[in-house]
Amino acid sequence: MADSGASGDLLPLDSCILLDSCILIDHLNGVHAASEWLRAHADARVSPITVAEVLAGLDGEARDLAARLLAMFTCLAPDREVAEAAAELRRRHGWRIPDAFQTALALRHGLRLATRDADDFPPDRHAFVFVPYVLGRSGAT
Repeated sequence: MADSGASGDLLPLDSCILLDSCILIDHLNGVHAASEWLRAHADARVSPITVAEVLAGLDGEARDLAARLLAMFTCLAPDREVAEAAAELRRRHGWRIPDAFQTALALRHGLRLATRDADDFPPDRHAFVFVPYVLGRSGAT
């Protein structure tokens, strides 16, 4: 697996997916569709934003389980260019900083963002976004 080099040059990635935190949180909460989708996309990437959002509020055994799950994915670190792009995305779209960073990282690395957050990231407006499953009243459909 390749990652962004120290010089900021992009190296080819095996994956073309960046996971938003809601996908991993769904898996940890027992949503079958999320678990199945993650099994089929084990080469996806995460961001430091996703790591922080997933681990926030967890402690003890639940935190340990989540940390082990997160360790299975390569974590892409933002650099200055990503930060500047995130600032521009926030200005242009009014996104919260975490959402702007997720977007900037995805775009920088040529990744698609897997999320259920179609309110903040409407897939019809943002081609890099896709919703891998939809939650129904009794779980995912």
